[in-house]
Amino acid sequence: MVKTLAYIKMIAALTTGCFFLCSCENSIKDIKALDAKTTGIEIAKNVNIKYSAGGHQKAVLVGPLMYRVQDTVPFIEFPKTIHVDFFDDLEALESILDAKYAKYIETQSKILLKDSVRFIGMKNGDTLYCDELFWDRNRPAYQFYTDKPVQIRTKTQIIDGVGFETSQDFKDKLIKNVTNSVLKVAASEFPN
Repeated sequence: MVKTLAYIKMIAALTTGCFFLCSCENSIKDIKALDAKTTGIEIAKNVNIKYSAGGHQKAVLVGPLMYRVQDTVPFIEFPKTIHVDFFDDLEALESILDAKYAKYIETQSKILLKDSVRFIGMKNGDTLYCDELFWDRNRPAYQFYTDKPVQIRTKTQIIDGVGFETSQDFKDKLIKNVTNSVLKVAASEFPN
């Protein structure tokens, strides 16, 4: 009788164990997905952000789509386009910036602008065209810079170069390596 009772307990234990083993249906893929780190992403559409300092409007940033990604290095991304109007201390429009892509790295206060970047100084109409430009708010004088090819168009010149720096008002400009410069002359200035 003792053997039969031990035998019944052993059968009950094996049956129960088999039941628990059979009820577990997680695949390896599901288990790995649980282990994977999930990144928090906030999505905003038709963004209109106004920056001010000392009670004065300094910039207005507009974009159709913005992602705020909480990762090991948090960042904000504008994957479609970005447009920024900059204002001087009297809140007059100072410069305009457009790009098809922007990425703001929060820990560095640095913005990477890519793809068809255009930066226009409103006082003189000078325009910068490039494929990559950094906007570093921690730099004291020249917040905008690149080490890539650039083209600047003024009323009288087209200047190509590699490497560039400028301030937000787009008055002080430095092309590090001029590769080509074309002087525009009005037809009325040519001798007959």
